[in-house]
Amino acid sequence: MSVLRTVTTAVFSLALVGVAFSPAAKADEWNDKTVMTFSAPVEIPGVHLKGWGVLPAGTYVFKLLDSQSDRHIVQIFNKDETVVYATILAIPNYRLRATGKTVVTFRERPAGLPEALRAWFYPGKVWGEEFVYPRAKAAELAKTASTPVLATTADLPLEVERPILTVNEPEVVQLKQAPVIAVKPTGEDVELAQAVTPPPAAEPIVAPAATLPATASSLPLIALFGLLALGGAGTLRLLQKRAS
Repeated sequence: MSVLRTVTTAVFSLALVGVAFSPAAKADEWNDKTVMTFSAPVEIPGVHLKGWGVLPAGTYVFKLLDSQSDRHIVQIFNKDETVVYATILAIPNYRLRATGKTVVTFRERPAGLPEALRAWFYPGKVWGEEFVYPRAKAAELAKTASTPVLATTADLPLEVERPILTVNEPEVVQLKQAPVIAVKPTGEDVELAQAVTPPPAAEPIVAPAATLPATASSLPLIALFGLLALGGAGTLRLLQKRAS
């Protein structure tokens, strides 16, 4: 098991938080199951179990609960997958090149505060999950990190008293319907496209030029040339006889 460390930069707002990934992280690709071990506390968006807005250092399992649209629902479990700590709204965010390892990024925070979860990219995929925060928290994170942060203006519950287990629960329905924007460091709301990279435009497919099948034989053309040659020879003989 190797340890990956993200580096704080102004471009990606990464945080110096150690994350270890299980060798079996690709076991269930249909739900992107990934086992992660955080070496420091990590703040997460709602909806989470009461008292679990900050995950203590430890091992957790990330899975997709639903990804049938442009709204993805990510769940965070305990190591044994017996407790769902959080059910979070995420927007697909694209990167130019996929990597063979899981990548997790964090929002830069002031010293002494836990780093805030930003995005999760599964190995081999060019898109990842950019997590959506309540607007007030998003404005705070954007100001600190100097970069836009995804936010929702919907009045969603941040905490619940029981784990969310299915896509039919009211909190999940609310997450799927919640409006999503981006908040700039100035506190201004902007369109989502200013914070999330859309997939590259597909290049137009150019159909090859149509060609006729080579089914016609060249024999008729050869015969025609032969007849012309014979006619020319006959004409020359006739002219020679007249001249003599």
